[in-house]
Amino acid sequence: MYRWAEHTGELELEIEAASEHGVYEDAVRAMAELVGGDRPPDGRPAMRRVSVAARDRPRLLVELLAELAFLAERDGFVPEELETVTAGPTELDASVRGRLGDPASLVKAATYHRLRFEPGDGAWRARAVLDV
Repeated sequence: MYRWAEHTGELELEIEAASEHGVYEDAVRAMAELVGGDRPPDGRPAMRRVSVAARDRPRLLVELLAELAFLAERDGFVPEELETVTAGPTELDASVRGRLGDPASLVKAATYHRLRFEPGDGAWRARAVLDV
């Protein structure tokens, strides 16, 4: 489950998932909603491999979001779903299914502001702020 909270020039993404991988899956779904908007899926189907490294899980989340934002801007890649993911505490390798098209909105940056990614009370909770 994820939800967006709006701020001036920013969107705060909050995720609660049953697993660490669930956080990454929801992050991709959230970016799909953001860059895909409410447009019907169009464009050619595409797959993108995303490999990122960081010093901890919260920063891995930021790097994943940043890479998806980059792919949307550079290639017009609108993600749809995380196909596969292998993640550890400092590395993430994933295949993302999507379409090439015209993203509805672009993300300027994924930031470290209010960043969170941790287990607690039987779920994983994460938060990232995007500059839009």
